[in-house]
Amino acid sequence: MPITTRTSIVREAPGRYETVEVELDDPRQGEVTVKLAASGLCHSDDHVATGDVPVGVYPYAGGHEGAGVVTAVGPDTPGYEVGDHVVFSFLPACGKCEFCARGMSNLCDLGASLLTGARADDPASFRMHLDGRPVGQQCGISTFSEYTTASVDSVVKIGKDIPLKVAALIGCGVPTGWGSAVNSAGIRPGDTVIVMGIGGIGANALQGAAHAGATTIVAVDPVAGKRDWAKKFGATHFYTSIDEAADYARSITNGQGADATIVTIGVVQGEHVGQALASIRKAGTVVVTGLGDITAAGAPIALGDLTLMQKRLQGSLFGESNPRRDIPNLLRMYQAGQLKLDELVTKTYTLDQVAEAYEDMHAGRNIRGLIVFD
Repeated sequence: MPITTRTSIVREAPGRYETVEVELDDPRQGEVTVKLAASGLCHSDDHVATGDVPVGVYPYAGGHEGAGVVTAVGPDTPGYEVGDHVVFSFLPACGKCEFCARGMSNLCDLGASLLTGARADDPASFRMHLDGRPVGQQCGISTFSEYTTASVDSVVKIGKDIPLKVAALIGCGVPTGWGSAVNSAGIRPGDTVIVMGIGGIGANALQGAAHAGATTIVAVDPVAGKRDWAKKFGATHFYTSIDEAADYARSITNGQGADATIVTIGVVQGEHVGQALASIRKAGTVVVTGLGDITAAGAPIALGDLTLMQKRLQGSLFGESNPRRDIPNLLRMYQAGQLKLDELVTKTYTLDQVAEAYEDMHAGRNIRGLIVFD
């Protein structure tokens, strides 16, 4: 029988998150129900509330970064059992499509359903309902919920010795930022790297750049108060403007510029991409990871600079990470003391405080928030 659970939703966009009780489906074949222990408050869920990221149906239940314990397993669903500890991957991986076969499971064909709110295999079927109306699930998982039901394509089992509050962060922000540096930017030992925007994603891009061996890691954020926080995660220098950061990079590279600039700004605009491209050397790389209005077009890029300087402009989804490989690997790095996770959380919230958490984020009072469930 379906259960009732408390969930944070937006009824429209622009809108504000509020907590309501929804009816949650029992798991079908290939699905599990999970009791959440913690959920990260990623900027992408705020993009849903502002309307920068349009979704398929309202009301819409937010959250795409979480961890918890399996409480029910659908029929004929081998490999999972009640009591398993799992991390949600906001990007499902079927393991069968062309891109999974290419080793690019972050681009799995199931990703086409992420913003519809419905089951990937049945666009007319929804796992959550409010007063008889369908409620869309963010990325098919909706971790702003005490309980959620999701496809096993979107969950990764982890060891029971790993704290779930820490593991929740591995579902999006950490691999996205870390992978933007290690995978997408291809940073090498001795490189000079600029990271634009030091929030939950940017902090992990700093960690990734440091792990890859960059010698100079320049953090850029208009909030000067983030200086010490950025240095905790690997920044060697901090500036409040990209122009200052680019000038410094050129001053130590014989006028060339950074080997890579990673754009992890909370609301990316075209001008940020143009600034990033101007900051890198010949044959350097710009990685664009942050989101803004996803329907917006255009960036002030000097085409001659792009072509004649042989520069590379690279988008990055989930840091080009493979959920089933990189989620366990990053947790092993954490256990070995090679990756900072506990230090990422600047404030914890209850489920009823989601809207407040995003107000704090916009005001600069919170860098990475975490919902902690009882």
